[in-house]
Amino acid sequence: MGVLTTDSRRARRAGLASFIGTAVEWYDFYIFGTAAALVFGTVFFPEVSPAAGILASFATLWVGFVARPLGGIVFGHLGDRFGRRGTLVTTLVLMGAATTCIGLLPGYASIGVAAPILLVVLRFLQGFAVGGEWGGAVLMASESAERGRGVFAGMFVQQGSPAGSILATFAFLLVSRLDDDAFLSWGWRLPFLVSAVLVVIGLVVRLKVEETPEFTERVAAAAPERAPLKEVLTRHPVVVVLALLASVSGIAAAYFTNTFMLSYTTTELGVPRQTMLNILLLLAITQFVWQPFAALIAERTGPARFMTVCLAANVVVAIPMFLLVQTGQAVPIFIGLALSIVAGAGYYAVLAGFLAAAFPARVRYTGISLSYQLCSTLIGGTTPFIAQYIATRTGGWGGIAVFYIVILLVTAAGVAGLAAWTRRRPVAA
Repeated sequence: MGVLTTDSRRARRAGLASFIGTAVEWYDFYIFGTAAALVFGTVFFPEVSPAAGILASFATLWVGFVARPLGGIVFGHLGDRFGRRGTLVTTLVLMGAATTCIGLLPGYASIGVAAPILLVVLRFLQGFAVGGEWGGAVLMASESAERGRGVFAGMFVQQGSPAGSILATFAFLLVSRLDDDAFLSWGWRLPFLVSAVLVVIGLVVRLKVEETPEFTERVAAAAPERAPLKEVLTRHPVVVVLALLASVSGIAAAYFTNTFMLSYTTTELGVPRQTMLNILLLLAITQFVWQPFAALIAERTGPARFMTVCLAANVVVAIPMFLLVQTGQAVPIFIGLALSIVAGAGYYAVLAGFLAAAFPARVRYTGISLSYQLCSTLIGGTTPFIAQYIATRTGGWGGIAVFYIVILLVTAAGVAGLAAWTRRRPVAA
């Protein structure tokens, strides 16, 4: 009984540390997306038209996604060879430092073209850090979980995304109460500077967590893989591709809603900034509350089956969602987006544990990080850019809806393919 109690305590501590650290990192990542939609075009790209400024700021947003696979490879290598705990401390410090520096960065009016260049560099460092964070946090939680609870443990990491979104949206809700001059000159910087405090809190929690028992036992039994990336690419390339496809909606949905929809509704539909931020806050709370229940259901029905049902439901509600958003009214917009969020969050809650189970333990950090972060480069940063481009070129919502549905169908194909592949080829230790 004592061993079970110790295991339970360790699992809870690891889950809490993964959640808090990941929430802080996603807060840092999301405030950039919010600022890109609301302010970066004016502060860092004032020499172009407003529409072009938004596209330029979204392109800067994408730089973070370009860096994420590199961070996944570097920290995945270190995590598979030397352990998960140390890498997670490093990624948290790096993310916090980059985010705080963005809050201190002078605008174009002060230092000219150096401002957007430095913004790009700092965004790259953000992406590099979060590229190593997600995979390590997933493994810290799932490898410390009690037997059979890996999917539910992975959900704690996925809770970091809505929690980070809640914090980011709440922070911008506070500063958006300022008048436009104050908001554009210094108000938008405050959410970035708060990151320094949040990182300290995250570090205090993470430094108390032990290395995962699965990694410790594996290292005791055999030397770590010397070249994890090589093994992943040569022995598990199909798993990488299928895991990438299965991650598409999980990556794209947050930036479609929190970045593109925020920009689209406030500029094209004339929804007040404060109203839309309130809606996003309620949506993030809805996701945060629903995901634990979704993970519990998935444990009983099977992760792949549950994810497929959620994605199918998301396709069904896609057109109604856009019709409700087009009203430009707060309540219909919330209802429309909430329909999509509930369906998508059910899938997202299970994704981490589903991917972790697809790779062998000796290269798991590298495998899930490479798959998920390559997807982030191809899909995440490009999603708001492509959606905005379609909206600008067509002037309507039909093309955007088709783009959104394609994302969901590709994801469903990836989930089905990865489930079928792992059934045929059981994962080795």
